[in-house]
Amino acid sequence: MDHRLLDILACPLCKGPLVHHREQQVLVCRADRLAFPIKDGIPVMLEEEAKVLVADDPLLAH
Repeated sequence: MDHRLLDILACPLCKGPLVHHREQQVLVCRADRLAFPIKDGIPVMLEEEAKVLVADDPLLAH
């Protein structure tokens, strides 16, 4: 994923920063505990497509 794109992307709900997890192909918003999928190199920034993360999910640890 292009680092320039990552610099300008924000959570569509809270407008907060996102963390890229390359292995899982997701962008994580820690504030909202959501993981937005990346499909074919394109981030899907829709709330309906995001996975809700539990508080102890390893994706929130970074």
